[in-house]
Amino acid sequence: MRGDNPEERPVEGSITRRRLDAPARREEIIRAAAGYFAEVGFGGSTRDLAKRAGVTQALLYKYFASKAELREAVFEHVYLGRIAPHWLEDLRDRSLPLRARLCRFYGEYTQAIFTYEWMRIFMWAGLDGDALNRRYLEHLSELLLAPMREEVAAEAAGRWAPQAEDLWNLHGGIIYLGIRRFIYHLPVPEDVTPVIEAAVDRFLHKLA
Repeated sequence: MRGDNPEERPVEGSITRRRLDAPARREEIIRAAAGYFAEVGFGGSTRDLAKRAGVTQALLYKYFASKAELREAVFEHVYLGRIAPHWLEDLRDRSLPLRARLCRFYGEYTQAIFTYEWMRIFMWAGLDGDALNRRYLEHLSELLLAPMREEVAAEAAGRWAPQAEDLWNLHGGIIYLGIRRFIYHLPVPEDVTPVIEAAVDRFLHKLA
């Protein structure tokens, strides 16, 4: 599962050691860890990770008491940090048609998560049985998909009772574009907007 396609490899490689203040050094280690875990999975050693980050293993443990603590920081950086605060407000903005809101959200969401690190860490975590996936999906469901379901139900006005699984089918179909690109290294359109619009149209067909 190593990324051998040069175009899909992370831009962050080994970091040249230089003098930084503590917050900046910590951030550099997190970024290096994200690139390292994306490449080799969570089974990679902290010794190799320290080399990637351009620090000693002892210094790495000065900033993170354990590998688990570092993984938590990566989770915050790669996953929670990419959820834009305005998405929920935009999804609930009924001054715009529902279709426009859904297309806008998924356009911004895919721009945020269609990266080497996001996709590959997510897949590695799933293969390892790590709780990261479950935590993220639960957070996403509560923060965005549940309100999205409310907006669809309001638009349906009794004509259709959307279930949570309906939203997950829409969501999963769009996210599969990123899996095809970063996991399977299959061709994916540079501009995924038409694909998103088609998926949203299929989803909203039940409202017709």
